[in-house]
Amino acid sequence: MREPEATTASWPSVCAIVPTRDRPTLLARAVTAVLDQDYPGDIECLVVFDQSDIEAPAAGNRPGRTVRCIQNGRSPGLAGARNSGILAAQADLIAFCDDDDEWLAGKLRAQVDLMRSTNSALVATGIRVHFRGRDRVRLPPPRPLSHDDFLKDRHMEVNPCTVLVDRLVLLGSIGLVDETIPGGYGEDYEWLLRATRFTDIRSVPAPLVRVNWHASSFFADRWQTIVSALQDLLDRNPDFVRQPRGLARIEGQIAFAQAGLGDTRAARSWARRALSHRWTEPRAYVALLCCTGLVTNETVVRLAHRAGRGI
Repeated sequence: MREPEATTASWPSVCAIVPTRDRPTLLARAVTAVLDQDYPGDIECLVVFDQSDIEAPAAGNRPGRTVRCIQNGRSPGLAGARNSGILAAQADLIAFCDDDDEWLAGKLRAQVDLMRSTNSALVATGIRVHFRGRDRVRLPPPRPLSHDDFLKDRHMEVNPCTVLVDRLVLLGSIGLVDETIPGGYGEDYEWLLRATRFTDIRSVPAPLVRVNWHASSFFADRWQTIVSALQDLLDRNPDFVRQPRGLARIEGQIAFAQAGLGDTRAARSWARRALSHRWTEPRAYVALLCCTGLVTNETVVRLAHRAGRGI
């Protein structure tokens, strides 16, 4: 392992917020990947224990690299844990990393270089989606992504575990992660939509975070939560009407979730709405197929994840 270069005032300090709950082995891997970044500035890894006792990971402090552990003092779940970390952080820049994901070599240096060269407040990277022993690379477009871009497409490759954001911009213009979203489903997307009202998002065109998908990451058995959360998302963002493709995507997702609930009447209704906005919306057709009973929602989700994609 290469030792970090001497810290200088020219490199902003970074606080990586890692929410966790009862996954000590995965947590140790995530924290080690953060601390081992070849980055000249100071890095603090702020581990937020959610609904569990604090058990500090084995990774120790060293010059320019510190680990701090706190408990989530806000609402239970990922949103509350991230917000607890944001409010406790004091670094110049804030980053996120889930306890089952891994930052890859060169992430922070590449992001700070891009921030400096473009005067950006928020920078992401591409990802490697790891599922059942296989990696799928997902790269963001080689251009700044605007609010309309995120209305049109979720841009799953802009994963929250790749985000690096100016702390003052986060606390000021953008705001904390919303803790009131039903089941916390889609909280990352809602935050990105909010963020892009104030700043475009630039990305390093390389897969610098490994995002590990596994069964416990899926919402396949939470169809009602998905329906409620997506309807809430549409209520919060009436500007989806400007982007029929994006509106159809959300309506197709609701149709798919309704099919998972077994409510074929509602599923068909939402599928028709989606197709009225974009007749090629694939999620609407998949939802209609699931209504026939020829294929299950769980099978569709599993196949999508094998391809490194979601519904």
